[in-house]
Amino acid sequence: LKGIVSEQDYTRKVILTCLNAEQMSVQDIMTRQVVVTRPSQSVHEVMAIMTDRRIRHLPVMQDGELVGLVSIGDLVKEIISEQQFIIAQLENYIQG
Repeated sequence: LKGIVSEQDYTRKVILTCLNAEQMSVQDIMTRQVVVTRPSQSVHEVMAIMTDRRIRHLPVMQDGELVGLVSIGDLVKEIISEQQFIIAQLENYIQG
């Protein structure tokens, strides 16, 4: 993976510096040191990485190949689903 371009990259490198986007290439604005995750990492580990680094999208790499892209929204949905399952289990336990 050579790099990734985010809205933040565009804002920081084009809009805030008043550069002409038509004269720039993706290579000019992309982040070259890309933080990635693996399919085997847990939702909570990936959420921690994204929160610590203030990243909203994270490439998923396996054996040097891009296999997906996970967003903070994907992770939030999964965590909410997990919590709803736990709540349902606890309610069933309490109700006997």
